[in-house]
Amino acid sequence: MSKNFKRILITAALPYANGKIHLGHLAGAYLPADIYARYQRSMGRDVLFVCGSDEHGVPITITAEQEKTTPQVVVDRYHFQNKKVFEDFGMSFDNYSRTTLPIHHETAREFFTVLYKSNILRSKKEKQLYDEKAQMFLPDRYVEGTCPSCKNPDARGDQCEKCGTFLNPTELINPKSKITGERPTVRETNHFYFPLGKYQERLQNYISEANKRDGWKPNVLQYCQSWFNDGLQDRAVTRDLNWGVKVPLDGFDNKVLYVWFEAVLGYISSTKEWAEKIGKPDEWKKYWLDDSTKYVAFIGKDNVVFHCIVFPAILMAWNDNNSIKYILPENVPANEFLNYEGQKFSKSRGWGIDVDEFLKYYPADTLRYTLTMNLPESRDADFYWKDFQSRTNNELADILGNFVNRTIIFTIKNYDGKIPSKNSLQTEDEEMVKKMDEARYLAGECFEKYKFRDGTLEIMNLARQANKYFNDSEPWKIIRTDPEQCATKINICLEIVRTLAILFEPIMPVTSQKIWKMLNLPGMPSLTGWNQAGKFGLIEGSKLNEPLILFKKIENNDIQNHISDDVMTEKENVSAINYEPVKPVITFDEFKKIDLRVAKVIDAQTVPKSEKLIKIKISIGNEERQIVAGIAQHYKPENLIGRKIIVVVNLQPAKLMGNESNGMLLAASNSSGKLSLLILDKDIEEGSVVK
Repeated sequence: MSKNFKRILITAALPYANGKIHLGHLAGAYLPADIYARYQRSMGRDVLFVCGSDEHGVPITITAEQEKTTPQVVVDRYHFQNKKVFEDFGMSFDNYSRTTLPIHHETAREFFTVLYKSNILRSKKEKQLYDEKAQMFLPDRYVEGTCPSCKNPDARGDQCEKCGTFLNPTELINPKSKITGERPTVRETNHFYFPLGKYQERLQNYISEANKRDGWKPNVLQYCQSWFNDGLQDRAVTRDLNWGVKVPLDGFDNKVLYVWFEAVLGYISSTKEWAEKIGKPDEWKKYWLDDSTKYVAFIGKDNVVFHCIVFPAILMAWNDNNSIKYILPENVPANEFLNYEGQKFSKSRGWGIDVDEFLKYYPADTLRYTLTMNLPESRDADFYWKDFQSRTNNELADILGNFVNRTIIFTIKNYDGKIPSKNSLQTEDEEMVKKMDEARYLAGECFEKYKFRDGTLEIMNLARQANKYFNDSEPWKIIRTDPEQCATKINICLEIVRTLAILFEPIMPVTSQKIWKMLNLPGMPSLTGWNQAGKFGLIEGSKLNEPLILFKKIENNDIQNHISDDVMTEKENVSAINYEPVKPVITFDEFKKIDLRVAKVIDAQTVPKSEKLIKIKISIGNEERQIVAGIAQHYKPENLIGRKIIVVVNLQPAKLMGNESNGMLLAASNSSGKLSLLILDKDIEEGSVVK
């Protein structure tokens, strides 16, 4: 550890309670946090590991409206579903809370009140979209429209998913309320803002010092620096919404605390809940208010700004105006994203697999191991079914499982199941004992530095070396020619089995306990302690239990049955697409006869009595003209207005259903009928020549 801390507080990002936990979530924050917590407990340190459901915000209210139910019903469902999934996966939370609990609301209101009374929060009037029909201000995700940057017609009020631009709802072109479908008006409303920019210099110094002490990940430092380079801006603390923590001020009845402000306080309220559960209501204070506590916050990269900048700034503001001082994170080891079969997890496209579905077919430990060996610690990584099969069969079954099994079975067969005596050690025995002892140092050093993939590799390497030691020793031969040496080597192999049980516990807790049971040892590997790995801890002559099969190999047919239809469609069936044959070669001079220009859509409307045609008025700079295109089944007329497209301007005019079409727009289409217009991703004046 970077300094002499008395205890360790560990938090994992609060999962949003409007969907299930998938493999990407596990690899991003939860599995690394659990490995770290289990390892630190095994080191004998005072550890508290908390998490909980993030249950407020607009997406939850939208889900509730879509399902025609209440937000509380939605969050109740996903909170308990996800809590059970975490338990089945082996997460060792000391407390798993939720932000709809009164203790969280009290904590969040207390923070707001202190900041408000200290004159830190700034009241600002702002213009916001208002749905006249629904009689309510529209939060950002209740608005959709055309992105001003890329002209995506389906941009949300907070961000365009197509180009990634962060948006204010008032910036949208042709905004529309998702509640009534009406075009909203603009009204003035009042909100409180947190002056984040005021804390920029202190935040930079804080991160710099923490990095010197505990070695922050380069990717996290880069994310923070990019925010600092842009300059931190004021952030709204309140919003117009009915679902959430109510603003504790008169005249703000229809406003709640913005979820970005109150959700991170869920770590504190979860710790308070834990303290109440154990009957020591003040016990939470030693984890949050004592600077001899090391606080490590595990998150995915999409949460860096909230945990490295926003949350520390809130705590700084509190500390400046209160005698009670909160500690700040000592490290925020954020992971990158885990992709699924080469593509991003996508709930809307049904791309990926939820953890509860996965665990119906395969043990949690095999998933924990595979994910650990593919953790996106410094860059995005991928989960592939074939890789899961390979690691289960070739590493867990053939290396770890094989070594444990052959050692136990040989002992049962040749020593009546009793641990044989150790005699004088030969050179190869001493070398193997040294490797066994070194493994805990090598793996532990990696875990201290949040390099869980490397640490696990060190442990598996010990199992590889142990298999070689067993083979090179040839106990099946020397049991007859040199029984004393055979007994020594089997004794050492059994000690390695014990060491592997201790070292693998943070990664595969169920497997470690099975090995412990086979060795007929009392208690648990984690309670024995990390530093007891590599030591001689078995009692000679003690009886072993019957061997257990640790890992079942996965057949090709099993994997094929579980590869999702999406994977088959997107990756393996690409060859089944009926591509149009390439047309005959033309000369460059022939191509030059086609005059392609940038055009701006001025107006668009459907052609009466036609299901396919849209009549489009365009400007090509020095003139305006009309084009009729068969794209009505792919685009709404109102979503085309303002877009820059590519058109052929020297095509012979034609008439479609009595409407003259003077040109042709360019679009791409495939054999299934999917069509996409060629739209410019950068702004350039209409009339520009396409070359």
